[in-house]
Amino acid sequence: MSKPVVYLTRLIPDAGLDLLVKAGFSLRINQKARGLSAEELTQAAAGADAVISQLADPINSAVLEAWAPKCKVVATCAVGYDNIDVKAAAKLGMTVTNTPDVLTHATADLTWALLLATARRLGEGERLVRAGAWRGWEMMQLMGADVFGQSLGLIGAGRIGQAVAKRASGFEMTVRYVARSEKPEMTAIGATRVDLDTLLTTSDFVSLHTALTPDTHHLLNAKAFDKLKPGAILINTARGSVVDQVEMIAALRDGRLAAAGLDVFDGEPAIPKELMEMDNVVMLPHIGSATVRTRTRMAEIAANNVIAVLTDKPPQTPVSVG
Repeated sequence: MSKPVVYLTRLIPDAGLDLLVKAGFSLRINQKARGLSAEELTQAAAGADAVISQLADPINSAVLEAWAPKCKVVATCAVGYDNIDVKAAAKLGMTVTNTPDVLTHATADLTWALLLATARRLGEGERLVRAGAWRGWEMMQLMGADVFGQSLGLIGAGRIGQAVAKRASGFEMTVRYVARSEKPEMTAIGATRVDLDTLLTTSDFVSLHTALTPDTHHLLNAKAFDKLKPGAILINTARGSVVDQVEMIAALRDGRLAAAGLDVFDGEPAIPKELMEMDNVVMLPHIGSATVRTRTRMAEIAANNVIAVLTDKPPQTPVSVG
């Protein structure tokens, strides 16, 4: 009897691989130094019993249909799963799983790293020093925005949003948030639930922590940018498509938005030339969860979900079709 085959769209930490091998599975791993297109995925994972995917893999209904009926589970190493047609998977009898909870603190930490770097113009300062152009201390050089005692607006108050809010207490910030319902965890730390317009007009920093859905696609559009408090700074560690990138660039150019700290982009890895040329933008290559401990745990959860499904057991973190 042949071993069950697990296809991995990217290499994952050894801890996850070890679990799969010990479970008696045969592994096939994408050896290209890039993600695969939908067409490539269709062929690469053909005949696999399970797929361990990543957040950028375009797993649409056509891809899933090509994998069926052999493939039983698609385990994504991410919290978000907007790149997977979950409804199509369910119709085909496939289980979809994700890796929630484990990356909360790593992403919240990176949110604060971006917030501080953007407010205090660390990217500009680092480039100045590396270029050998720094000529010594100057009173007017690279003056940034205060963080302590300012107002923080969070769009989304799930686990990551709550973790970001808790960190704001050390800076004695006023915290407001937008969510579909009141969050007792946020109330307990003094955060106030408001509507989106109020948040935009009162926040010195606006940080995105909402999932990408049809309702949140381009949530921050031209009208939203027009409502920003003067001097506001935007931080995005959620999904690039929550922001209308064209309108964000326009707001950065004309000063409606003072600066932006971005770990995600609309259409990544492509980044508009205009953003690349802006000194008031700090950009990172989607590394919100990129700590050794977090990525290792993500790999373990994905592997254990695959093992559970292929041994006829309930997965640890199934995605609900809703």
